[in-house]
Amino acid sequence: MTTNDIRETAPAGDPGPDLRARRKVLLSAMLGNVVEYYDFSLYGTLAVIISRQFFPSGDPVVGLLSAYAGVVLAYALRPVAGMVLGPLADLKGRRFVLILTLVVMSIGTAGIGLMPTYAAIGIAAPILVLFCRVLQGIGASVEYTTAANFIFEHERGNRRNYLAGLSVASTSVGPLLATLVSFLLITAMPAEAFDAWGWRIPFLLAIPMALIGVYIRRHVDETPQFREMAALAEQNKVEQTPFRTAVREHWGAMLRAIGLGAGQRVGSFVIQAYFVTAMINAGFGASNALLASLLTYAIGPFPAVWGGKLADRYGGRVPLIVGYGLFVLLTVPTFLAIGSGSLTLAVIAVVAFTFINNFVGAPLTTAYVMSFPPEVRGSASALNYNIGTTALGSTAGLIAVWLFGVTGTNAAFGWYMTAICVISILVAVFAMPAAVDEHRRTAPARS
Repeated sequence: MTTNDIRETAPAGDPGPDLRARRKVLLSAMLGNVVEYYDFSLYGTLAVIISRQFFPSGDPVVGLLSAYAGVVLAYALRPVAGMVLGPLADLKGRRFVLILTLVVMSIGTAGIGLMPTYAAIGIAAPILVLFCRVLQGIGASVEYTTAANFIFEHERGNRRNYLAGLSVASTSVGPLLATLVSFLLITAMPAEAFDAWGWRIPFLLAIPMALIGVYIRRHVDETPQFREMAALAEQNKVEQTPFRTAVREHWGAMLRAIGLGAGQRVGSFVIQAYFVTAMINAGFGASNALLASLLTYAIGPFPAVWGGKLADRYGGRVPLIVGYGLFVLLTVPTFLAIGSGSLTLAVIAVVAFTFINNFVGAPLTTAYVMSFPPEVRGSASALNYNIGTTALGSTAGLIAVWLFGVTGTNAAFGWYMTAICVISILVAVFAMPAAVDEHRRTAPARS
């Protein structure tokens, strides 16, 4: 018997955990996502402050570039961390990894808040800050896919994409809180006080948030599928090699998942980072750009949940083709609107772009996770999600800056993203992972 013989064994009529337990599972996953994305986005939100506090002050541009190196480093390490923590979710359990990632991420965030400055400890300051950023990257590497898997494996109904939409929605709440807390402190405190010690507050808030998240996650049960899988493996003395099995036997499904999510991965990084830069370059000012960013995070949860409901009702292919089709039509006009000189037009374009990006998030989450059998799900989902995020998402900002420098217009990057979205449409039409539509066809109706 091999690991491939281990499959879902729950009876078809098994109602799963009761309603209260399912709500607790959902709360633990969503709250963890909020904390993780708050922590991870906070570094980028306060990158200017970090550059002044922890890097040499002789050249502000060099300091800022050094701080942004931490952003790149965290993303570059995510696939490597996923290769370790993804299999750990298959061997030690989903809940174990969810607690571990939350602790590691929060140590990194709180560490930045407690770190002595460059003026106090010299060159050790940037080294230690980058180490904290590495911890954040490790924590973020498998949080999202493992949390989604945790929800899916506890659920026995026909709401898979709706629950995925809630998971996507929670990832907007974290950056919203990070940006909002930073904005309120910056506006409420004297500039001297914020620069001296106030900037530490958002990072230190990670401590109580993490304690709440860990407490909740410690008091939810491991997923039924993992318990059954582990018991069957132990009973039959199966040697579990989830990473090797995922790469050898499921590489095709991983490539399809990466291709399907390619356009949305680029879009996510445009929202998280490049829109602010593009609006500032267009002359709208930093405050207007930051408020536009806040608005995108505020509206983000609604299309995510709506897209999930539609995917459960009509199948995941429908919202994916509609969403990516709108991206093909509207991405270039979005960047032209930012460069139009009209703040109203620019904000409308940014909000519409965010709506589309989150609208396709739920069926993509289902594809990232449920395209694989339980025994390799942690490994395969972490690998495909992080490879796509790093290769396509984290490079989007660099490509955007390069194309702007070559052409003098942000529309050039719009054409680049349009081409990526066409690839995702082709995957949705001709190579859709079966799991995205499978649940709608086979699950019993639910009132």
